[in-house]
Amino acid sequence: MSPRFTRHFTPAEATALIPNVTQWLIELRLLKQTLDRQGERLAELIHDFGDQGGPRVNDQTRTLIRWRELLGEFSHRGVLIRNLETGQLDFPSLRGDHEIFLIWQEGDTQVDAWREIPPMT
Repeated sequence: MSPRFTRHFTPAEATALIPNVTQWLIELRLLKQTLDRQGERLAELIHDFGDQGGPRVNDQTRTLIRWRELLGEFSHRGVLIRNLETGQLDFPSLRGDHEIFLIWQEGDTQVDAWREIPPMT
């Protein structure tokens, strides 16, 4: 069977990324909160037939751009966000010739746990 992922991490490589991914997760959660608030404000404006342009839309656009940049940091490196709110990440890896996920939970100091990759359906 051919591998699903082009990038595979060793536990040491995944562990070396912990400082970066920790900061990115914190910022992603803050951006999500900001986007939620901005979306509520824009929905109120649209509902009231108010101005749908101006600074509020510009702010939301800037927030969305940063959101995409941070998601790109994970994607570019091949790291999967399993759960943003709990800070769970998956790092594709190999165990022999078998693909697995190295798993990391925010707050852990190293990546040393793994799980099977579910079969494709």
